[in-house]
Amino acid sequence: MESAEPNALPPIVLAFAATDPSGGAGLQADVLTLASMGCHPLTVVTAATIQDTMGVEEVMPLDAEWVADQARCVLEDMPVTAIKIGVVGSIENITAIAEVVSDYPEVPLVLDPVLASGRGDEFATEEMISALRELLIPQTTIITPNSIEARRLAQEDGEEDLDLAECARRLLAMGCEYVLITGTHENTAQVINTLYGQEGVIRTDSWERLPGSYHGSGCTLASAIAATIANGLNIGDAVKDAQEYTWQTLKAAFRPGMGQYIPDRLFWAREDEPADSGN
Repeated sequence: MESAEPNALPPIVLAFAATDPSGGAGLQADVLTLASMGCHPLTVVTAATIQDTMGVEEVMPLDAEWVADQARCVLEDMPVTAIKIGVVGSIENITAIAEVVSDYPEVPLVLDPVLASGRGDEFATEEMISALRELLIPQTTIITPNSIEARRLAQEDGEEDLDLAECARRLLAMGCEYVLITGTHENTAQVINTLYGQEGVIRTDSWERLPGSYHGSGCTLASAIAATIANGLNIGDAVKDAQEYTWQTLKAAFRPGMGQYIPDRLFWAREDEPADSGN
């Protein structure tokens, strides 16, 4: 009997992130999203957290050498088609990650600048934000801040709140190719997300504002963009499809604990049972 032909590889995406024991955000969100969208996820743990659906209690960054070695081990073994970065944990980890990804400039890089949890628990110091600006943003294909993160990354000390277009312009000037600013935290009837490139606005999408508060929505969106890029879409279509997927996960979200809702990244697998047609 002849041996079967090996199966074609799914797109392989590497995610750097912190663990989340609640399964709502972080590395667990990345794995669920990437797998749900047809990719094989590789994972690099940057930090371990103590958290639940209500908030983050503790963050323990991993040693930077461990972070770099985890990444290099899998990068030297498998062909990676996209890289996604979430919570980094420490300034040393930013330096280590920046050194690793600089050896793979041809691989698209999605940066989700997670500066605080949904409750407001801080994930990044001002020194870490400076390091993101100097070391990671210049290597980034697309950065996906919410409006709060965009202003914090772009504003100088003492500046009044910038409009989001100016935030995008400044982030692009730092060296990234594209900026997607999400409008969940803005006072608008609908959630308005805008994708900017060097030539200006590429697309603007408006989404029904859902009533819940969600744990891991930003992780889901950034990982979905990494997945759609890995699946071969151009940046405009990748961002559009990733937003659609993310909105559907939020619409189908569930509340397993006492805090925020968790996006259902496998919403498509839980379609309603067909009604009993009777005899």
